[in-house]
Amino acid sequence: MSTTTVAPLTIQDAEALVTAARRAAEAGDATVSVTVLDAGGHLLAFRRDDRAVLISGETSTRKAYTALQLDTPTADLVEAVQPGGLFHTLPTALDRPLLFIAGGVPVHRDGRLIGAIGVGGGAPEQDHSIATAAIKALA
Repeated sequence: MSTTTVAPLTIQDAEALVTAARRAAEAGDATVSVTVLDAGGHLLAFRRDDRAVLISGETSTRKAYTALQLDTPTADLVEAVQPGGLFHTLPTALDRPLLFIAGGVPVHRDGRLIGAIGVGGGAPEQDHSIATAAIKALA
């Protein structure tokens, strides 16, 4: 059994993600908050546009946390929490800041989960698009 060391998400990576997300948001004329968490769920970077709604700071963080914990983009989980869905009771079963709205995306390096980015403040599809664009820019 071989073990491969994968470099963790660094502050430089986090800043690059925030910068790329900001550019994508500006290109889409969106005012958002961006949160980057490391693999342990700890805050590495945060930015809220001056004009973004205040709650976007909380939603971006919860989206990043949810994407990290489930290692899945939050956009892919929206249906799972609807009545009859696989995770229907998950949002209320745990005392954790989960949020099942598009905009949270896990960050991988060499196939390993190293963190997550969350974007809040735009329409859910817009937030997801901004987060995805940031990850592509990091790669």
